[in-house]
Amino acid sequence: MSNGIGARDLGAQADNTSGFAIDLGNPELEQMLADGMVAVEQVLQEELAKGEDFVSEKVLHLVAAGGKRFRPMFALLASQYGERPGSDEVIRAAAVVEMTHLATLYHDDVMDEAERRRGVPSANFRWNNSVAILSGDYLLAHVSRLMAQLGMETVAHFAETFGELVTGQMRETIGPGDSDPVQHYMDVIREKTGVLIASAGYLGGLHSGASPEHTDALRRFGYAIGMVFQIVDDIIDIFSDSSQSGKTPGTDLREGVFTLPVLYALSEDTPVGEELRGLLTGPLASDEEVAKALALLERSTGRARALEDVHAYLAEAQSELSRLPDNEVTTALRALASVTVSRVG
Repeated sequence: MSNGIGARDLGAQADNTSGFAIDLGNPELEQMLADGMVAVEQVLQEELAKGEDFVSEKVLHLVAAGGKRFRPMFALLASQYGERPGSDEVIRAAAVVEMTHLATLYHDDVMDEAERRRGVPSANFRWNNSVAILSGDYLLAHVSRLMAQLGMETVAHFAETFGELVTGQMRETIGPGDSDPVQHYMDVIREKTGVLIASAGYLGGLHSGASPEHTDALRRFGYAIGMVFQIVDDIIDIFSDSSQSGKTPGTDLREGVFTLPVLYALSEDTPVGEELRGLLTGPLASDEEVAKALALLERSTGRARALEDVHAYLAEAQSELSRLPDNEVTTALRALASVTVSRVG
């Protein structure tokens, strides 16, 4: 779960495309999203090209690498509940959320000493840590300029959002200490993953003129679906083969990162739990150790218990959708939530 302030891209495999590919079952809605995402991409390109060439080259590095753009897509869907769906303000708000996410990735890669991001060399690896940190900071300068155009309500909202993002990163960096490691994990992913997805729903609703009740439901749905995405991603890292996940199983174990299914397995009062506690004392150095840990995890209750949490957050997400009008957009969001869970059965 080494996913930085803004989180790993919700389990998306690195690629060089933009847009979160999903069949919404509604050609008109899909066309709206496609057109909106083109507009968001144009804002990203035009805004980040401003300034000195030696700066814009760096801040456009990850934009050019692509990504799923889930957050702006959700903002566009959320805007369908207001009187001004897909308005210029919505497009700028969607770009604000994506720029903030990109900024956190630059900072995350420095903290994780990552060498690649979205299939290309990370900024810290291509240049150096200082350039990567400053690139993230400059992205936040662009975010501030766009937020100023959107009004004080957006500025105030993002002050709280970014405070929560940083709190999550600080919480993860410090570690659980004497607190419950499972609750620590839940707090971290809510603050690092959930909050920015929640913000996308909130800003999409706000800038389209959606009612406060609908905007609140979209925000809460975003929190819940962010939890679902991250836990599912962490289950896949442990229990899926590389053909499904697109990466080597046990990546987090190799880095000494213990995600929810591992934490549950470690807490077992069983021979499997005892053996895991002896093995997982830090990063795993060899393929043999990783293979042994994965075999033990397969015999544990970690996957089943983590899946229980997935379904609990899915129920929470679906409950928030019940507060929204029963229309094609709500149907699409409901399908999106279900498809996410289906990745792990």
